[in-house]
Amino acid sequence: MKADQPTLPRILVLASGSGTNFQALIDASRERDFPGQIIALGCNQPKAFALERAAQANVETFVVNHKDFGSRDEFDAALMAHILRHNPDLIVLAGFMRILTTDFVRAFRGKLVNIHPSMLPLYTGLNTHQRALDAGDQTHGVSIHFVTEELDGGPVIAQAEVAVTAEDTAQTLAEKVQKKEHLLYPIVVRWFCEGRIQLRHEQVLFDGEPLNAPMCLPDSQDAP
Repeated sequence: MKADQPTLPRILVLASGSGTNFQALIDASRERDFPGQIIALGCNQPKAFALERAAQANVETFVVNHKDFGSRDEFDAALMAHILRHNPDLIVLAGFMRILTTDFVRAFRGKLVNIHPSMLPLYTGLNTHQRALDAGDQTHGVSIHFVTEELDGGPVIAQAEVAVTAEDTAQTLAEKVQKKEHLLYPIVVRWFCEGRIQLRHEQVLFDGEPLNAPMCLPDSQDAP
């Protein structure tokens, strides 16, 4: 009789919209050696296309519509209850357009990661591509970070950069950045599932050592 196979780390994804990063994670998870399993997708928008992507991939879903709640605390409590029922090892925010409460973030500290379309600490919040253009930046990009109580302020794990040209608009820059997002997020999720990255206090550890600067994927490369 063969020994039982080890249980893979359980990944729960939260999304609000079309779910292109969720799709990138689904595609990566189909690789034979991927070290994690996507167990569920949660959405706050009942008509989010990410739900259709989950259905096509046979991933369990749940919806917690923020419009059904009178406060952010009530919404987060309901969302937390759904998440706890799935007992995930990692929660991946993939275009989840809700600001989470301090209690929520603290409950999942160290296993909650987010993707943000800028080279943090530059341009927290919204409209990052236009802000990079307005500033005359020559490079722009995407960051993946552990979520802490500060909005877009948690320790950065990895970044990917793109070149900004004179012809770029906010739309073309967004398209460039999104391609890097789809490359980088599965890499970081893989690292987490392999136990290579951890959050200790306010410091990212990579292979047990403090990560003094984010891992960086230059514009000319496809992998770090």
